[in-house]
Amino acid sequence: MIKGLYEAHLPVSDIGVSIEFYQGLGLELAYQGPRVAFFWIEKGRSWLGLWPSEHANTPYHPSIRHVAFYVELEDIKRAREWLSGQGFTVRDAFGIAGEEQPLILQNGANYHAAIYFDDPDGNSLEFITPLKLDAEDIRYDEGMTLKGWLGANHL
Repeated sequence: MIKGLYEAHLPVSDIGVSIEFYQGLGLELAYQGPRVAFFWIEKGRSWLGLWPSEHANTPYHPSIRHVAFYVELEDIKRAREWLSGQGFTVRDAFGIAGEEQPLILQNGANYHAAIYFDDPDGNSLEFITPLKLDAEDIRYDEGMTLKGWLGANHL
């Protein structure tokens, strides 16, 4: 029945600034109305809604104000440099400095590479790619970077 996630929403303080930011990430503006702007993440399959709101000042927590964008492995390998070239700063996450990312996330036998940055309102954004799912015999140490993980697992 469920085929994927169609939409996510974030509060923003200045819709114009936010539109420029998300266009800088390469997202296509799908709709702009008086109360919301929508960007295609994957045209016809998923989009992101931005809502001007006083809730843009709500303190960040991982369960709110966070969106993770799926990217391919080759793209995440160059994401830090690409983000820097766009004027965006990769932030520290999970004890890994921004300049060391992408980092490795382990949830059980599932491994992902991720890189973290914020939009102008401090909404948490993430590029993420699955590396190994339901994997056995993978070497993982807390605080691993993608470069270290690929080397340790001879990938």
